[in-house]
Amino acid sequence: MKLTSLLSLAAGVLCSLSAIGQGTRLLRQPTVSDRSVVFVYADDLWMADRDGGSARRLTTHEGTESLPHFSPDGSMIAFSAQYGGNTDVYVMPATGGEPKRLTWHPGEDAVQGWTPDGASIVFRSGRSGYPTALTKLLKVSFKGGFQEELPMPQAYAGEVSPDGQMAAYQTIGFWDPEWRNYRGGQAQPIWIVDLKTLSLKTTPQTDRERHTDPVWYKNVVYFLSERDYANNVWSFNPKTNELKQVTFHKDFDVKSLDASNDRIVYEQGGYLHLLDPQTGQAKQLVINVQGDFTWATPRWQDVRSGGLLNASLSPTGKRALFEYRGDIFTVPKENGDWRNISHSSGVADRYPTWSPDGQKIAWFSDASGEYQLMVSDQEGLQKPKAISLPSPTFYFRPAWSSDNKHLAYTDTDYNLWVINTETGQPKKIDTERYAHPNRSLNPVWSPDGKWIAYARLLDNQYKAIKVYNIETGASHQLTDGMSDAMSPVWDASGKYLYFLASTNFALNTGWLDMSSYERPVTRGVYMVILAKGEPSPFLPKSDEEEAPKVEKKEATPAKPDDKTKTEPKKDEKPAEAKKEVLVKIDLEGIDQRILALPKVALKEYDEIIAGPEG
Repeated sequence: MKLTSLLSLAAGVLCSLSAIGQGTRLLRQPTVSDRSVVFVYADDLWMADRDGGSARRLTTHEGTESLPHFSPDGSMIAFSAQYGGNTDVYVMPATGGEPKRLTWHPGEDAVQGWTPDGASIVFRSGRSGYPTALTKLLKVSFKGGFQEELPMPQAYAGEVSPDGQMAAYQTIGFWDPEWRNYRGGQAQPIWIVDLKTLSLKTTPQTDRERHTDPVWYKNVVYFLSERDYANNVWSFNPKTNELKQVTFHKDFDVKSLDASNDRIVYEQGGYLHLLDPQTGQAKQLVINVQGDFTWATPRWQDVRSGGLLNASLSPTGKRALFEYRGDIFTVPKENGDWRNISHSSGVADRYPTWSPDGQKIAWFSDASGEYQLMVSDQEGLQKPKAISLPSPTFYFRPAWSSDNKHLAYTDTDYNLWVINTETGQPKKIDTERYAHPNRSLNPVWSPDGKWIAYARLLDNQYKAIKVYNIETGASHQLTDGMSDAMSPVWDASGKYLYFLASTNFALNTGWLDMSSYERPVTRGVYMVILAKGEPSPFLPKSDEEEAPKVEKKEATPAKPDDKTKTEPKKDEKPAEAKKEVLVKIDLEGIDQRILALPKVALKEYDEIIAGPEG
């Protein structure tokens, strides 16, 4: 069966609609002259008046254009582009026109700015790099010709001062530039070098914060700093050593900046802001970008099997549930057709899950602007019920309770929540103590729907198995924290809880410390007998001869109507009523009821998958 989905990319459409209000968002990498600003939008260069207004498109090539920089007199624009299948340096008139290619090296050449005389373009390249100095700054004439290295032995981003005497630069890049408030070894100050004497000084760091993207304005260095835990614009005067915070944004980081003779432009929150360094006053520019944006128009697209995410089976396995490009689909096992449950092209729908009774489907959706929990009928014929969640963020791993009344899920901030889908009331039941890339705080419901099992990090960086009771609201730790326990799974009978645990995990508690990579972690499979008095399923057995059983037969007088009755067949067993599962956990002495599964070797197990009873 072939699936085809109607999709639309919302970015361009929403940005065009937003132009009615505060202007188009997602304007990036701005540069400014005495009259205009140029920026990157949808991988093309656009120009607008310095006071805002409608933008004019400067480039249309399918290759990516990036890092535009006005020449000192504002007559030309240097930028990097992928016109020839590689990122190279190009220059074009500020009024528009045919770009001229200036570099031909197979590596990336990323434009950083101009020399003060406007004769050359400064760019970053790894053409002469080596392991401890990956990239350097070079310059090339705007007319073309050979490239010349600047004297710094290593540099990632930077500019030459207006008088040509100094250069301010960022020494290294980052393997994860979006890591907010990073305080590790890659967090470096801005280096300022005298190009004649090669003497150095650096911008002051008080909290090992990152300093990035330096530009010059009247021999003062302006740069980005996370000192106040949001990336803002700061300034440093190399002559007086005066350090000053210039902007005070609290919501979104400043991403990039550039300077002209009298203004500084920077990107923040998807908008461009124009800063007067003399007064310290900045204003947000209202810029409207309008174009054909054919990549954002609705279109039919075949659903690729490799792109299906977050699969979930219906209770009987007759249908499967998938996420694909932000839409939710169900697909039959054999008979019938696929269904689009969410019908929300242009919206990100995530993490679908099927209720145990097969009648409901839940997922997270950002249709309102913030992620909400959506609950729909399995056919997708009714309007889904939207449940607002506290402290909107990203959410993961929704799991239904067996009574179809509750959902448990986690969020970006490592909180574990449970919500009543009928009342819409969420409750936070636990919070991870430490962030870890392998999110282990994943909820698993007991067969009776009254308990949630999960693994949580302890202060010693080992994980412990915990359970939470829906009725009492109490959490209990089942393992002692002397081993790294994870992946709890309930037995279908409700008598046991299985999990993985490692006793050689110690050297791997620092997950970012590569010195432990040579130490493999092995795990065993363990079982908790939850109730007192419940016998171990692994008690020793002995085959013994049993005494024959004597059956007593009693004669029953025949009745006239006995012949009309249907007698059960000899090999037919009477139907047994399905027993209701009730999970009972006796906490007293539970540490003495944890058993290692026999004949299961220690290996590098990652997860346990629940199976049928027994």
